[in-house]
Amino acid sequence: MKLFLSSLFFCVTLAVFGQVERVEPPFWWAGMQQSDVQILCYGKDISQFDVSVNGLNITEVQKTTNPNYLFVTVATKNVSEGTYVLHFQKKGKTKFTYDFELKERRTASEARQGFDASDAMYLLMPDRFANGDPTNDSTKNTVEKVDRANNGGRHGGDIQGIINQLDYLEDLGFTALWSTPLLEDNEPSYSYHTYAQSDYYKIDPRYGTNEDYKQLASEMHKRDMKLVMDYVTNHWGSKHWMIQDLPTTDWIHIWKDGDANGFKRSNYRMTTQYDPNASEVDAEGCMNGWFDTTMPDMNQKNPLLLQYMIQNAIWWIEYADLDGFRVDTYSYNDKEAIAIWTKEIMKEYPNFNIVGEVWMHSPAEIAFWQKDSKIGAIQDFNSGLPSVMDFTLHDAFMQMFKETQGWDTGLQRAYDNFSNDFLYSDIDNILVFAGNHDTNRIAQIYGNDFDKIKQVFTMIFTVRGIPQFYYGDELGMMGDKEANGDGDIRKDFPGGWTGDIQNAFTEEGRTASQNQYHSFVKKVLNWRKEKEVMHTGKFLQYIPMDDVYVYFRYNASERVMVVLNNSEEEKTLSLNRFAEGLHGATSGTDIVSEEKITLQNSMQLAPRAALIIELTK
Repeated sequence: MKLFLSSLFFCVTLAVFGQVERVEPPFWWAGMQQSDVQILCYGKDISQFDVSVNGLNITEVQKTTNPNYLFVTVATKNVSEGTYVLHFQKKGKTKFTYDFELKERRTASEARQGFDASDAMYLLMPDRFANGDPTNDSTKNTVEKVDRANNGGRHGGDIQGIINQLDYLEDLGFTALWSTPLLEDNEPSYSYHTYAQSDYYKIDPRYGTNEDYKQLASEMHKRDMKLVMDYVTNHWGSKHWMIQDLPTTDWIHIWKDGDANGFKRSNYRMTTQYDPNASEVDAEGCMNGWFDTTMPDMNQKNPLLLQYMIQNAIWWIEYADLDGFRVDTYSYNDKEAIAIWTKEIMKEYPNFNIVGEVWMHSPAEIAFWQKDSKIGAIQDFNSGLPSVMDFTLHDAFMQMFKETQGWDTGLQRAYDNFSNDFLYSDIDNILVFAGNHDTNRIAQIYGNDFDKIKQVFTMIFTVRGIPQFYYGDELGMMGDKEANGDGDIRKDFPGGWTGDIQNAFTEEGRTASQNQYHSFVKKVLNWRKEKEVMHTGKFLQYIPMDDVYVYFRYNASERVMVVLNNSEEEKTLSLNRFAEGLHGATSGTDIVSEEKITLQNSMQLAPRAALIIELTK
């Protein structure tokens, strides 16, 4: 425990005596639901001072065992925007001050609309996407420097690089962007991963500035695109300034039987969160164990910490004008505390959206975490979390197009997954994906076989839920983490760096194979963008037979038929069985080939066919 506890009463970064070194949040807004604002004040022995604020009512001042902290709660309800001065006093005399500003909110900020099933979400890793500003590749105050030759190192991608390629993403048909975390991560290695954050109010300077992040949101909104922040609640980084000088001894989970830093790895058994038969020691081992050695596990039962996290999340939404959160390792958090965190955000922004990473392998286990879950209700638990990720469909994608039809293999895996949709409280608000920054590339799994991967893409883009797509998959990028490490599934996007041999951001810069992938994605997503039936239409599926799977999306005015032939052979598909789905339609148009298709007695399917047919009567 020496890394953390030996520094408990010592400020690592010395300040002038009596000077406030940090105030978080640095400012707030007038007219917020979250109107009682807990202001963290940090500086050498700052707790010896009394605090007053002209024009604001202080409702509580809390000191901790560490004299370098004061937590000052002020009431801002019905208070207008302006600057309010915090006076730090001793014996009635002001020794120093801090100007705390209440800003004016954007018009209708509370009514912002989060991402939903009308969107298609592009996931990228900013360090590996595009380098728009080479001057910030390495910075004075961050330890790890740029080294593009190191697969696990910093490569220099940044926020300006993302801004530079927004036209590319818009042209592809994506309407939402999820970037892996952009907040500062000052670990000496592997810091590009950015899930071990060292400052929760600061964009990593190797990515840019807070203002750059605001600019990214602004540029996206000009294109009717939405920005989703990757938010980490379960753990902070070991180099976080507060971890270096803990506010309280229970700010993080320190294990008495752990190593010198109090580290003990999580058992990762998320089933203990709801298992009625789970032992307390196992449940504690999941929730309180550290995710990794550089990621101290946060004790969200500490009310000061929980309020800090709530305010920080709201601060970023309001400051950067965000449209959603993706929450990392959601189901490892203290479940009661994370429910409070989630509900407070949704109370502030009722139309916002938050998707939680619940990496489990049963739909019942995943559905437990969604807001208003019937399963959670059995244990009187409601997370308030609007959206979850369909990891069981992801599991199916890893295998089904490599298998022939069986009782529970091949396309039956997809059918069985969707047959459990009744478990979810809001089936349209789940994230559907084949790959992300933690999984092998889909092209790797299917040997860069475009016909098979086209079937994967077809399903992602046409089933219920919100399609999420991993950067570079539109090029057929390969990557095998088991053989070559995480860096292999997080390669640099070709053309994102000055001097790259290839520029895959342009049609002429892509290979024929890459353009084949790209064209398919662009065609389907730009069609989907305008089709309400694909956003909220009902889903009707038929049991796969003879390696052919058929399903429909429909509403009162439109119907779409999707046909997948998971075979290397041509098939004749009898249509009599699909009368309910066809609903009288006798023809349709395949939206990819734009060919007219007659739908009467039967239809011929090419090997590995993937048809998306708009029906007409």
